[in-house]
Formats: sequence, structure tokens, C-alpha cells
Amino acid sequence: MTQLDERGTRQRAEPEPLGPDSLTWKYFGDWRGLLIALWAGSMQNMHPELGAGVEEHSQFFKERWQRLFRSLYPIGGVVYDGPRAHQTALRVRGYHDTIKGVDKKGRRYHALNPDTYYWAHSTFFVSTILIADHFMGGIGEAEKRKLFDEHIQWYRMYDMSMRPVPKSWEEFQEYWHHMCTEVLEDNKATRDVLDIGEIAKPNWLPWLPEFVWKLVRGTVARNFVWLTVGLYDQAIRDRLGFTWTARDARRHRRVGRLINLVFKLVPHDRRYHPRARAGWRRVRGEVAADAPLVETPRRNLPPLDERDSPTHYSPEV
Repeated sequence: MTQLDERGTRQRAEPEPLGPDSLTWKYFGDWRGLLIALWAGSMQNMHPELGAGVEEHSQFFKERWQRLFRSLYPIGGVVYDGPRAHQTALRVRGYHDTIKGVDKKGRRYHALNPDTYYWAHSTFFVSTILIADHFMGGIGEAEKRKLFDEHIQWYRMYDMSMRPVPKSWEEFQEYWHHMCTEVLEDNKATRDVLDIGEIAKPNWLPWLPEFVWKLVRGTVARNFVWLTVGLYDQAIRDRLGFTWTARDARRHRRVGRLINLVFKLVPHDRRYHPRARAGWRRVRGEVAADAPLVETPRRNLPPLDERDSPTHYSPEV
């Protein structure tokens, strides 16, 4: 969208951020979103260009917990930062400037290729539907259409080309089906995301003895992958070689209902990630509208020798 300045020069209009009346605010920053972290990571990496970029440029697998939890701050900020959300989005986009190259099959890739960048965003949009449908009691067709409209407003924050963005909810469903059946591939980056059997102890559980974590992590990993398989489209399960039975589906629904019941006991703001929680507090007037943005704690920062990398979010904390 453009507008004319006082000299008649065509200028890009400032995108309008999402607000507390949006369904995206309701669903995206909820802690239940962590339950689909493996789904989001694997679906993104199945894109040939995105997977190649992760495989050749990312240090994610050396610091999985830290990378996951610090990424929630700027990514969530594009939704919850209000008037500052546009600048947050431009910083997020900037982390991808240097991620480019040629993959092992001789295909060129760039993280800012509009089709590639939109694919990643589309998984964030679909994640709102999955969170709501599986772990927050379920939503109807009208809400999904509203989330679709909001995801376009959300995507405008990045100042990226809107060419790849479907024009309607129906077109999006066709796009998603095409990506799942014709474009996405089983690759190393995807398998690495799903390989959590030897994952390190979460850095936010310093009190948990290491030997206890080693005893339980195999069970945690198997159940987390199982939960993820239940979120995949059937085409993705087939591509990755996973089986899914009617019994699995019934169990998955029961687990989702239980999670929703437990979260009903959690106070509203505690259900949300700190960046989202701060957004709710600002719109209620509990903190100043221009209060400093909440940044990741020091424990989630990149390794010291990588903190100056242009690909990292690494705030002064």
C-alpha cells in the first residue's frame, strides 16, 4: 500500500499492527504454542530453500533451547509490540539478509526470496489455527477466516512482496495443499529438528539433576514427536513415513482437551509469553505505552563469539 507525501512522491504507508481485538493476539503468544514447536520447525525446514539455509547457516542444533526461547521475543513482537511492531518486523527480516547460497543439489536459495519468506510466515498463521483447534477448545470456520485476514495484516509488517500471499482463505487452502503435496521435501534439516532423543536439559530447569533429565528425556522426546505427528497433514505424515491410526487420533484429542482444562486454571496473563504479556499490559494501561520492550533474558543469548552476527537477535541485557 502506498500514499503520496507533501511533494507528491509516492511513499509506502505505515502498516497497521494487529491489536488486542484480534484472534491472533488471543492465540499466538499463548504458552501452548510451545507444543507445536517441532511442527513449526519441521514444516518450515521441509521447504527446500529454507531447509538449505538452516542446514548451511544455522547453529540452531548446538543451542536448541536458547535459540527457541530467544526467538519467541522478536517473532512475538511483530504481533504484540503495537506501534513499534513494524520496526520489530524489519529487524526480524534483517536477520535473514545474509542467509543465501547454493544447496547440495545446485539450487540457489535466499531466505528473503518472497516465496520462501512467506512460507515461513504461513506456518506461523497455521500454527494459530492448530493451537486453537487442538489445545484451546477448537474454533470454527468464521474464526479461521478472520485469522486468515489477520495473517495478511501481520505479514505486511515485514515490508515484503505480497505477491506470494493468497487472496482468500479458499486460495490459501489450495496453496497449503500444493505445498504439502508438491513442494515440501524430506531433508536433513527436517530430520534434525525431529531428532530430540539426545536433546540437552532445558536451560530454564537448572534445578533438575542431569541424571534425572537423562532418565526421562527419551519418554519426553517420543511423546513430543507423537504429539507433532498428530498435527501434520496426512500428506506430510506420508512423506516422512509416519503412521497415524484412529486410536492415535482419539488419544490426541483427549490429550488436547486435558491441556485446555489445565490452562483454564492459569491466570490470563500467565498463559502468555513475556513479550505478549507486556503487550496486554500496555493496552490495559498497566505500564506506559512507551515502556522498554521486554527482551530475552541473558540465559538465552547466543554464544559469546556469535553475538555480533547479523543473523542473531542478541539484545543488550
